Amino acid sequence: MNVVEVVEKGESETTEFKTSLAEWRDVVETISAFSNRNGGTIFIGVGDGCEILGVNNGKSTLEELANQIKQNTDPVIYPSIRIEVIEGKTIIVVDVKEFEQKPVLAFGRAFMRVGKSSQKIGHEEIRKLALLASKVYWDGRVCEGAGLEDIDEGKVWRYLERREDIRKVHKPEKLDISTLLLNLSAAKKVNGDIIPTNAGMLLFGKNPQRFVLQSQLRAARFAGKTLTGDFLDRLDCSGTLWEIVEQAEDFVRKNIRLFGFRTEYSFQRIDKFEYPIKAIREAIINALVHRNYFEPADTRIAIFDDRIEIISPGMFPESVTPEKPKHVPVNPLLCQLVYDIGLIEKYGSGIYMINELCEDWGIPKPEYDLSEVETTVIFRSGGKAIVISEIEKLGVELNDRQRDGLKIIFEKGKVTNADYAEKFKISRNTATNDLIELVHKGLIIRAGRGRGSYYTPKI
Repeated sequence: MNVVEVVEKGESETTEFKTSLAEWRDVVETISAFSNRNGGTIFIGVGDGCEILGVNNGKSTLEELANQIKQNTDPVIYPSIRIEVIEGKTIIVVDVKEFEQKPVLAFGRAFMRVGKSSQKIGHEEIRKLALLASKVYWDGRVCEGAGLEDIDEGKVWRYLERREDIRKVHKPEKLDISTLLLNLSAAKKVNGDIIPTNAGMLLFGKNPQRFVLQSQLRAARFAGKTLTGDFLDRLDCSGTLWEIVEQAEDFVRKNIRLFGFRTEYSFQRIDKFEYPIKAIREAIINALVHRNYFEPADTRIAIFDDRIEIISPGMFPESVTPEKPKHVPVNPLLCQLVYDIGLIEKYGSGIYMINELCEDWGIPKPEYDLSEVETTVIFRSGGKAIVISEIEKLGVELNDRQRDGLKIIFEKGKVTNADYAEKFKISRNTATNDLIELVHKGLIIRAGRGRGSYYTPKI
């Protein structure tokens, strides 16, 4: 809707007319009222009857108005101020968005838009407003600049099919996109228009990063063990949240080691990734769903020779720690939508599941590096030693020395009889017996001759 059409409709809960800049104090109060409600637009140079009066626009007119607003609002509001020409006359248009931090004061007082007027509110109303504002989550806010045309109906339909398959919620026979999005809180009705919420955009958007740039995920594989190493591979994952998860998982699979091992003892081959993919996937989902989207930083994955780091903007909610995880969602709507399609299997169980998967895999439980701005989950590689648990599952019996000895051989690449004997404080004959038994079981091979012989992994 263009400016002329808006003006012709007259004043409303989101539209206010001012005849001239002499009413600048009223303009500032209206900015407070719009900021504390649903936002709105102020037209300066328009009469109460929608007549175009125009204003004198000097060289510093807009700058002076912006300064008056800045000096008399708390917290400071920076609305969009622009010039429009209608019927050959200049008017000033001030666009005000609903403000996250409420209440917004004008001249030390709070105002609220009620119908066509801006009314001063008292202490009790201010308290309620502050409490209400504290409960407005990022994912439930309307996606600025987006419209219903930015929603991909095919993605909505796939969500419905997946929800029906996983959660047994029957999909509607006909797809009424507006009603469905409203019912899912994936959209809101604003001034008669259906506007996607941030959660709706991240799940169903044609191009979510156009509106939420920080929703992309950057993944990189570094050479070595530090960020100073060269990039071996990198990928910017984009699209909806579930598409990003799939892209990130594929990137991790491609950039971690797959250990292959055939033991003659069991006549079976072991193929095992360096990390449990399901645990990595769960950590990626947590990073995307529970991050602080008010922060402009990206979610990131860094893969090194000895670890994977998954970095997410934001901290754990108050009273929640990695040791005592609880379901306190930062983005509850987003949580519900990804739960519907099975990306979250059970509320509050993610960290426990990750720990169990890592323990079963033979690698340490992930570490958590918590700062004031971001959370880093660190998975440490178990190296080739992770196949030992798989070997024992196949019925290959190992004593404690052999189990630890295999870890050393896998990590260092080789061991001598003397090294083995020294490590476990045993005789050379006992060391030989242990190592030869591992050779017979097809787990290691002997190389070299005489005193120069040593044992290496058969992997």
